[in-house]
Amino acid sequence: MSATPQKNRATRRVLAAVAGLTTAGALVAAMPAGAQDRGSGHGHPSRTVDVQLLSFNDLHGNLEPPAGSAGTVSETQADGTVKSVPAGGVEYLATSLRTARQGNPYSVTAAGGDMVGASPLLSGLFHDEPTIEALNGLDLDVTAVGNHEFDEGAIELARLQNGGCHPVEGCYEKGKKFKGADFPYLAANVTEEKTGKPVLKPYTVWKKNGVKIGFIGVTLEGTPNIVTANGVKGLKFHDEIETVNKYAKELDRKGVKSIVALIHEGGAPASTSYNYDCDSPGAGDGISGPIVDIAKGITPKVDALVTGHTHQAYVCTVPDPSGKPRMVTSASSFGKVYTDTTLTYDRRTKDIVRTSVKSANHVVSRDQAKAADMTALIARWNALAAPIAGRPQGFISADINGRGSTAPEKPLGNLIADAQLEGLAPADKGGAVVAFMNPGGIRSDLVYAASGGEGDGVVTYGEAFTVQPFTNMMNVVDLTGAQLVTALQQQVSGSNAASPKILQVSKGLTYTLDLTKSGAERVVADTIRLNGEAIDPAKTYRVAMNEFLAGGGDGFAALGQGTNKLVGASDLDLFNAYLAAHSTADAPLAPPATDRITIVR
Repeated sequence: MSATPQKNRATRRVLAAVAGLTTAGALVAAMPAGAQDRGSGHGHPSRTVDVQLLSFNDLHGNLEPPAGSAGTVSETQADGTVKSVPAGGVEYLATSLRTARQGNPYSVTAAGGDMVGASPLLSGLFHDEPTIEALNGLDLDVTAVGNHEFDEGAIELARLQNGGCHPVEGCYEKGKKFKGADFPYLAANVTEEKTGKPVLKPYTVWKKNGVKIGFIGVTLEGTPNIVTANGVKGLKFHDEIETVNKYAKELDRKGVKSIVALIHEGGAPASTSYNYDCDSPGAGDGISGPIVDIAKGITPKVDALVTGHTHQAYVCTVPDPSGKPRMVTSASSFGKVYTDTTLTYDRRTKDIVRTSVKSANHVVSRDQAKAADMTALIARWNALAAPIAGRPQGFISADINGRGSTAPEKPLGNLIADAQLEGLAPADKGGAVVAFMNPGGIRSDLVYAASGGEGDGVVTYGEAFTVQPFTNMMNVVDLTGAQLVTALQQQVSGSNAASPKILQVSKGLTYTLDLTKSGAERVVADTIRLNGEAIDPAKTYRVAMNEFLAGGGDGFAALGQGTNKLVGASDLDLFNAYLAAHSTADAPLAPPATDRITIVR
């Protein structure tokens, strides 16, 4: 999902330069001894053996169960109705994975990227060390990098892989040095501009009792468009298909015939239910989005694709270039779902019997027992975070939906944009007359129910941080009216034509979005008003936005053309200041009306 990274100014100074990077050690798969092959009943190994591939994606440091609608999955019932099921949290994910592995001696666990980044305070406050520690405990064998793994730059990513305490903030626990990931991060299509070498390992090979499966990991080629410039400085991102095909050929030459691609790019199934039959033949069924063309272009040498990025749950077959069906899976996000895939390995050909591949998504239910080691891990880091996390910031009268809202205009988006405008409107703060917020930067909802002992309706620092975890610095720039109109049109055109990114706008800006039209015409230009007045193409306007948008992120090139930039406070500081100024226990803040964008369908 689109992002707005960087934790603090000091960190970004340290992370600005990209040095030569190396990655730690080989893949270690801790597997039970004495495994039996499928069909071996007379002391002789059978020709085939079933390998269990467990996978998930887009955890984003959600160690605790996500709150509100962000912590549910949709499940279609037998009668066709859809039920919302609470899910997620690493205490339950650990139990789900450990239960699934029972009776499967050949089991490997892989992930599709965005394990860290845009994380709640419990992980984000500590530069995601808690999440890496949790993933080690989950016995993750391998993951691809996602775009969010680059939020703090390649040097910080290398630290998460190799270990060592944070270069600025040091070690968080006395006498404890951060060990790093005991699984490899794969970044086959990310190279250093200077050397052309991959910044981390491009692939790894999982081995057990003569069974060998290669894993190639890539992130989406468009990562630089959705990460701030500092995060990808000195790096080059290559085509996903070309990269996977290149390394599949290399693995094949080395005798590794069974290959799984871990791709941090995804699609949108026709239904958001995790148990939707993606291969049902009805009109409009199936899956759409970038992963379809990628899957169709990846060599038949690759036997299955584990994907992510779109936060959707799907198990689909997409034909490979030879026309044969191949499994493409994704497991929602935030640890709410995992995928269980059976790969039948042929010992003679050393390849996967593709016609035997079976896969299904499963809910990480909160009805099961919690994993005690994960409960202890969460408690340990919560104790370190508590002095900051529990601090009250304001009060709300009801849920204010952001991430959980499917509407183009989100109540929480309006609240955030209003906070940015109010904080940057004074002449000495930038003189802003309008503010824009990118929807992908809103990472959760504000939930009325208490998350701890703070009481219902109280917004804590931890909850506010979870909404806006990037701590981006705010910018105020000059844009002409013409550039402002172009920016609004870029929401639904250019790189955003197929998947619109609707900016959240501050009060006073109104316009009509006509979804019956196509491209830029969907923004009806002559309806755009600021405080009741039409936008003057030749006039200059002071516009507030986070540094990600000000850099032209998310396909908003027009916003990157601003001049006379003033750097203000962080987005989180402005959000918290607004909550404090506009709410009390006796007069909590109500969800804002969503009446700024008129939608025509």
